[in-house]
Amino acid sequence: MNKKQSSKSSGELRKTKRSQVRRVRERASYQREDAYQLIDDLKLGHIGFVLEGLPCVIPMTLWRIEDHLYFHCLNKSRLQRHLEAGNEVCVSFAESSEWVLAKSAYHHGVNYRSAVLYCTGERITDVEEFDQVFASIIEELEEGRWDKIRAPSKKERKATALMKLKIDEGSFKQAEGPPDEEEEDLGLPVWHGNIPAYPFK
Repeated sequence: MNKKQSSKSSGELRKTKRSQVRRVRERASYQREDAYQLIDDLKLGHIGFVLEGLPCVIPMTLWRIEDHLYFHCLNKSRLQRHLEAGNEVCVSFAESSEWVLAKSAYHHGVNYRSAVLYCTGERITDVEEFDQVFASIIEELEEGRWDKIRAPSKKERKATALMKLKIDEGSFKQAEGPPDEEEEDLGLPVWHGNIPAYPFK
C-alpha cells in the first residue's frame, strides 16, 4: 500500500439504516481501514445505480486515494451523466477465499470479505489532477512506470471521463474460520473443513 492509500484510513464509515448490517452482525465492521484494505487488494468492484427506473450494475476497475474512489469510463456515458446529475451510486467489493464444508447441508458456507459503499461523485477536469490520479494506479502496478510511458493525448483525455467518488457511508463484512457444527452432527462419517475457493472443481 502506498502513502496516498494509507493516509486518512482510520475512523469509521457513516452508518445509516440502509448500510447497517443486520444478518450475522458480529461479522460486520464500519472501520474504514477494513474496507480500504479490501478495495486496495482487489481494485475491482461493481457500481450499481438506477437508470430510468431500472437497476443497472456495472463491473469496474476502481482504485483509492485517501477517502476517494476513482474509475474511468467513456465520456458522456450513462454512469457519468448519472453522477454529474448529483445522483448516488452503490459500490460493492467482494472476495471469497475458502469454501467451508460442514457435516450438515445447512452449515456449508464460504469465507469471504465484502464491502458495500454509498457514494456521490464528480468528473475530474483539471489536467494536472487527471494525470496524478492515473499515475497513482500505474505506479502501484510498477513503480517508476508513469515517467517511462506516453502521457494521455488530447484526444484520449477528451474521450475519457475520470470520475471521483467520495467514500462516506458503508459497511464491511467478513467470515472466516472452520465449519460451525451442531454437536449431534460431529459423529457423522464425513470429512469437514475448509478448501480453497479457487480454482473451483
